[in-house]
Formats: sequence, C-alpha cells, structure tokens
Amino acid sequence: MSFNLFLPSRRIFLGTSAVGVAALAMPGAFGADLVRTPKSTEGPFYPNKLPLDTDNDLLVINDGTVTTVGEITHLTGKVMDKNGLPLKNIGVEIWQCDGNGVYLHTADSDKKKDKQDKKFQGFGRFTTGKTGEYYFRTIKPVTYPGRTPHIHVKIKKNGKDLLVTQFYVDGEKQNASDGVYNNIKDEKQRANVSVAFEKIKDSKKGELSANFDIVLGVTPED
Repeated sequence: MSFNLFLPSRRIFLGTSAVGVAALAMPGAFGADLVRTPKSTEGPFYPNKLPLDTDNDLLVINDGTVTTVGEITHLTGKVMDKNGLPLKNIGVEIWQCDGNGVYLHTADSDKKKDKQDKKFQGFGRFTTGKTGEYYFRTIKPVTYPGRTPHIHVKIKKNGKDLLVTQFYVDGEKQNASDGVYNNIKDEKQRANVSVAFEKIKDSKKGELSANFDIVLGVTPED
C-alpha cells in the first residue's frame, strides 16, 4: 500500500478506509472498547516564545527548504470523544526537542545555542477536519537528558485546554526507565501512547509514518 505523504495538508490522512469513517460517524461506535488517552504533565518547555511559523510542517520555516536534523516523520491521527465520535474543529498542538535534544524554550535553548537546530520549528498547530483527523510533518523524537524520546500534545477547543499528553516510541528501551511513561499504570493506556514509527515503503529519504489516535474523556460542547 502506497501513501501520498509529501504535501502537508489536512486532506492527508493515513489508514482511514471508507468503512472506518462510516463507523466513526455512528453514535457510540466502538465506544465501549475505546481506551481514553491518559493525561500527562505539560513539562517545563512548552514554548515561551512561539515561532513566527506555527503551521503543521515543523521541517520548513516560512518558505525555506528542509535542512532539519532527524528522521522525517509523517504523524497522523484522529481526535475522538469518549463515545468514539470524531471531533472537528479541535486544535491540536505538538512540541518536541530538535534532533540535537534542544527545546524551543529560552530556558533550554539559551543554554544550548551552539547545539540548537534553528531550522527545526519545534512547535506546530493543526485544526481537525470533519472526521477528526490531524496531520503533522516532523521528526522522530530523540532522547532528551533524563527522558525517553517523546512528543508533547495539547488538545484545545475555543482556547480551552481539553487534554495535555505525551506519546512515545513503541519498543524504545529507555521507556522502561522513564518516570513519566511509567507513571501510566493502566497497561491499555500505556499501549495507547506507545506509537510505532514505521518506514514508508519506496521513500527515497527514509521517511517514517506514525499514527496516534486520541480519545478524550469528555465531549466538548460546540
């Protein structure tokens, strides 16, 4: 199966068949089987100075070219309510350290100016479509001192935070010693935030795909 993944657009959405979309449109579909995405600490490095470019392509700042350090990753997923209904017009934000382990936050980047990858946006936003889908082009997360590789996610509606969480690289050895990861006691919830990063067939750049579906414990009001 081939994927058209090379234009960052809300129309790009992996792994969704017509049957899957139809099922998600049914009230309560799979609701009993859904595992709610666990909340997590926001951490100290939510950007305190947002970049001029905050779109969903973290590899290109303004109209530059891709020179970012790291493994290019196409991140997709859906945002659903507790009953399995897709949520549209939901804000999804992600942030992570760059390929050299530096966050877009002055408390971190000011200390590591010589290491920071200034070609990496570090933060991005996306608004979900009618089937709850989102898409980002970013890099596979790398180790940060004291932490296993992870990406932070914040879900918002009308300026209100609905969920702050993190997701991790499935099978990463450092997960076993990461305090935040191991604070998730429910095995199903831990599996929910353990995401496979898979090579995209025929990608000449060695690009990866990852899918992280998010289930909220609430049903946001319109």
